[in-house]
Amino acid sequence: MDQNPRTRTVAASGRGALDISAIVLLSVLLAAGFILNFTLGNALAITGIKPQFIIAAYSLAILLTRANLAQSVLYGLISAAVIQLSTSVPGLNFVTEVAGALVMALLCRLEVAPAGRSITPFIAGFAAALVSGALFAGLGTVLMGAALVTVTAKIPVVLGTAVFNAIVVQALYTPLKSVLKRS
Repeated sequence: MDQNPRTRTVAASGRGALDISAIVLLSVLLAAGFILNFTLGNALAITGIKPQFIIAAYSLAILLTRANLAQSVLYGLISAAVIQLSTSVPGLNFVTEVAGALVMALLCRLEVAPAGRSITPFIAGFAAALVSGALFAGLGTVLMGAALVTVTAKIPVVLGTAVFNAIVVQALYTPLKSVLKRS
């Protein structure tokens, strides 16, 4: 038996894989998003806008970790699995959240900063929620057997939800980024 303990360090490349800190961050954000969907989200639904805090959660995770496309797909799939507990069309979110996560990953690489203040989180968060919501509304309508024209009635809800999510992502990005830099 070897009496000399050895320390072994393993470096992860970070290309295509999620490190433990990214998984923990996504898990914490998804847990918060799930709770907010059932509490605040349901309360705000009476206004006609149903905030999707889980979309905001994976959007923030993608922004904060600068996830690549493969990692973003994983974020979308994990988020979709969580949404299965509360969705009206089981399984559909595996398509919609992956699409939203890919849009987020592509747009968060842009730096839009009028007057020196970045609005990239707002733009990318809006687009991710819009794509996810539009796909859910359209595909969900077809899967439920309703006429596709009925999707037009859902447009204000999808747009309102996308704006709300964009505001949440923009508002939380900077404080979360600051907290993560300190740890």
